Amino acid sequence: MKTFTAMAAFAAAVLATPTPTENNLKPRATLEAITVKGNAFFQGTKRFYMRGVDWQPGGSSKLVDPLADETTCARDIAKFKDLGLNTVRIYTVDNSVNHDACMQKLADAGIYLVLDVNTPLYSINRATPAPSYNAVYLQNIFATIDAFAAYSNVLAFFSGNEVINDDVTTNCAPYVKAVTRDMRQYIGSRGYRKIPCGYSAADVNSNRLEMAQYMNCGTDDERSDFFAFNDYSWCDPSTFTTSGWDQKVKNFTGYGLPLFLSEFGCNTNKREWNEIAALFSREMTGVYSGGLAYEYSEEGSKYGLVKIEGGSVTDLPEFAALKAALAKTPSPTDDGGYNATGGASNCPTKSANWDVENDNLPAIPSAAAEYMKTGAGKGVGLTGKGSQNAGGTSTGTAQPGSGSVTAVASGTANGTKKSGAPGPVGSQPFIVSGVVVAFTIFGAALL
Repeated sequence: MKTFTAMAAFAAAVLATPTPTENNLKPRATLEAITVKGNAFFQGTKRFYMRGVDWQPGGSSKLVDPLADETTCARDIAKFKDLGLNTVRIYTVDNSVNHDACMQKLADAGIYLVLDVNTPLYSINRATPAPSYNAVYLQNIFATIDAFAAYSNVLAFFSGNEVINDDVTTNCAPYVKAVTRDMRQYIGSRGYRKIPCGYSAADVNSNRLEMAQYMNCGTDDERSDFFAFNDYSWCDPSTFTTSGWDQKVKNFTGYGLPLFLSEFGCNTNKREWNEIAALFSREMTGVYSGGLAYEYSEEGSKYGLVKIEGGSVTDLPEFAALKAALAKTPSPTDDGGYNATGGASNCPTKSANWDVENDNLPAIPSAAAEYMKTGAGKGVGLTGKGSQNAGGTSTGTAQPGSGSVTAVASGTANGTKKSGAPGPVGSQPFIVSGVVVAFTIFGAALL
């Protein structure tokens, strides 16, 4: 549902390199990190089911990082605790600011974060995916990973959201998969813990299964850690079979990755959230690991659980309904009948509704490959010049296995970065008599 409009952008400005002190990441937050086993998430030895909401006050029209303001996040986290949540999803953050206080508040409340690494200006353009997959783009999403990797309550990173929204745009799939591959390689190369990376797909009936198979086929370095999709097919009053959820469970039975709903909550009729009982029932837990209700705050589309005006929050009827549905439907206490072995899928074949010839992926742009060794440097936040036409694109096809981690950068093990890292392409810091002089090179403006 939430999707970024493809935007033409300027060539991204080169950023000054952070000092070692600025870029020093130490493990923070106190929740036990979530891991992947087979087709399920685990918290230690206990199966973990997502019971969450999508959280982006201001929506896509007014970008606000809810983790950047301690007053705002404290206000909303209190509501999350009231709902009984264990997970929230955020679509956009400012990767240039500190998030320690709010991430700790989430951890103290027992809440994990699923984070989209893209912003409207730094994302894959579904209309022209090839030029938007470039080094400037990857630098910024790697910087977002740097900003959040040390928090133990980061459950997962999304490489994209609804980039493919019909049959025509399935040609974007190799770029989505390449970004996911690059994120996983960056996390491993920088010595961070293995934070799951995957994609949030639109619920397109004609290619939903193909996209899931595609993200789980090929060599191990190319495969995602999970797959998620946004599902609005259960519209109350409904049932497991009327909604078609029974067929989705059937189609995904045996799928080797964790699967969850990255958005759900049809608002065609009054929302009673009866799908909660189905989602955490034995009929589904062998395949699904919970989901994220859309959405926390009302942003003009009548999906909100609360209305925010100024600094005050007012519950809407859907808030009490979701709270009641969650309260009467606890997560299973057993393993839910998950697929412990997991395993890769066969790659889908090209068809009228799947415009991908094979599993060939674009090679990572050469400048971006250097970040595996040097680190990405500082993020541009929410006000950068954009990346979609910034140059530094892929120049060939990746060799199978090329996304594997071949070396871990020194001083970054266990999620702690002990030394500074270079900034984006073209920046070269010099320290002269203790004074840092940064030479900034600007690319030509492209509209």
